[in-house]
Amino acid sequence: MEELTVISGKGGTGKTSLIAALAYLAENKVLCDADVDASDLHLILDPNVNQSRDFRSGFTAAIAKEKCTECGLCRNLCRWQAIRDDFEVNPIDCEGCGVCVYFCPEKAINFTENTCGQWFLSDTRFGPMVHARLGIAEENSGKLVTLVRQEARKLADANNLDLILTDGPPGVGCPVIASIGGASAVLIVTEPTVSGRHDMERVAQLAAHFKVPALICVNKFDLNLEQTRDIENYAEESGVVSIGRIPFDPIFTQAMVLAQTVFEYERNSQAGKAVKAIWRNLSSRLGR
Repeated sequence: MEELTVISGKGGTGKTSLIAALAYLAENKVLCDADVDASDLHLILDPNVNQSRDFRSGFTAAIAKEKCTECGLCRNLCRWQAIRDDFEVNPIDCEGCGVCVYFCPEKAINFTENTCGQWFLSDTRFGPMVHARLGIAEENSGKLVTLVRQEARKLADANNLDLILTDGPPGVGCPVIASIGGASAVLIVTEPTVSGRHDMERVAQLAAHFKVPALICVNKFDLNLEQTRDIENYAEESGVVSIGRIPFDPIFTQAMVLAQTVFEYERNSQAGKAVKAIWRNLSSRLGR
């Protein structure tokens, strides 16, 4: 089974629109939206949710007043100053370390696991999909990324599907690391700007650190041909394979507004032809 994770050094490069287009072209696949902090693949694919489950991670302390003798030990030990003078725990300040729970002589502190979001098993017009939604200001997005990737693999195994297309998060943080570990390859989508190149270099270095083969494509390449050439030269010097260019085309936005891929919106656009060429290159590298 192969897994292609599409990532970007920064947001707004067209990553999700591209993977939706690849979902149109690919066969025998499971779709996975691992951008759990700001998932939006569902906006294009309009999934029909079959299963919804809570995502639980981390703990928050709460003092049981009927047991508490107000000895003050918990307040003295809490380095986060999450316990107020009235011996109420501020859930925003509580880091869930558990020190107060462990040392409380009266065992008066409950330690409840947090519900941080939900994850879903769904059907789309292009096949099964695993996706998630992290709650507002919740943490542990890397753990949720790992969960949705594991569930996508289980779904692929159960249905004899040999490809997972994963929409990864932007940047180089914990969620990105969780989305690329063990992937067959990563496709880095960048754009021909100074910030696009800078952030592309960082994520390419991250992929190299974890020994994941990296591929690159430049979206809206014709807006700055000099930057496009510089990006492709960097890729060649760094051992990153450049697999194609996509021209600037407003139909990506127009299709997205209608919850469609570029192929559903306009079958023979120049941007669509470029995406098909990229998919042929990807397919050959994935052995399809």
